[in-house]
Amino acid sequence: MKLPRRQFLHLAAAAATLPALSQFAGAQSYPTRPVHLLEGFGAGGAPDIIARLIGQSLSERLGQSFVIENRSGATGNIATEAVVRASPDGYTLLLVTAANAINATMFNLSFDFIRDIAPIAGIVRVPLVMEVHPSVPAKTVAEFIAYAKAHPGKVNMASAGTGSTPHLAGEMFKTMAGVDLFHVPYRGAQVFPALLTGEAQVYFGPLLSSIEYVRAGNFRALAVTTVARSPILPDVPALGETLPGYEASSWYGLGGPKRTPEEIIEKLNKEVNVSIADPKFQARLASLGGAALGGSPADFAKLISDEVKKWSRVVLAANMKRE
Repeated sequence: MKLPRRQFLHLAAAAATLPALSQFAGAQSYPTRPVHLLEGFGAGGAPDIIARLIGQSLSERLGQSFVIENRSGATGNIATEAVVRASPDGYTLLLVTAANAINATMFNLSFDFIRDIAPIAGIVRVPLVMEVHPSVPAKTVAEFIAYAKAHPGKVNMASAGTGSTPHLAGEMFKTMAGVDLFHVPYRGAQVFPALLTGEAQVYFGPLLSSIEYVRAGNFRALAVTTVARSPILPDVPALGETLPGYEASSWYGLGGPKRTPEEIIEKLNKEVNVSIADPKFQARLASLGGAALGGSPADFAKLISDEVKKWSRVVLAANMKRE
């Protein structure tokens, strides 16, 4: 049957709007099934704890399960690549961490993190702690710098692996303080036995995993690495009070595959912001030493971009090779 030209054009225009209407309707009803949130560092660690906190809150608010998947390995790159390759429908998300920004500068990856992951929302920022074994005579950052300069190359700086956030935080300290510390990488939590025995003398450790050792007197906290002091270690100065401009931290947020519909990103962003504004949620973050981030997807994108630039400078200054 031959249609009149005007009727044909109306039908064609209507057909063209169907994908957009379908996508909008899908975003309006999202999520209609469980959402998978991938984190790249294994069960029990700080990323896993943050993922489960935000996942539980989003589950309660959106009425669907947020299933936390631990895809550990390759400093978070295995989980990140799985999300990069996933369908951009909002049902596979990534717990984005500071490690992603460092990895973008350290490794020749099969993906471009800034290009291939869509930022959704920042969740929390957590300080690292510059901590030393009690055998180190320094009680302040300034005294430690003097001690390190008096013993060049003789002070062992532990890390949870080459290219980890503690490693890069230490390398930035070395550059800014002008000291020669000997880097000793350990496999994850093995760093703590080395510090407890005095095999390593200094560590820029995540606050969450270090706080009990500091409280027990196993390690001496010289500084926290965020711009401001931490409420749970109020008497410990910020490192920037001695080295102006120094800042390093662990931070966490949500991301999805590129081309995730904007309506879904905005919906998730809104729910994350509502979640972290809840006093109970904030109290839980504070108990972990964290401060809520929040903000728009653009705010989180800027944080990621700024962090990639910062760690690129550190990698260059430390003459670290790209792998």
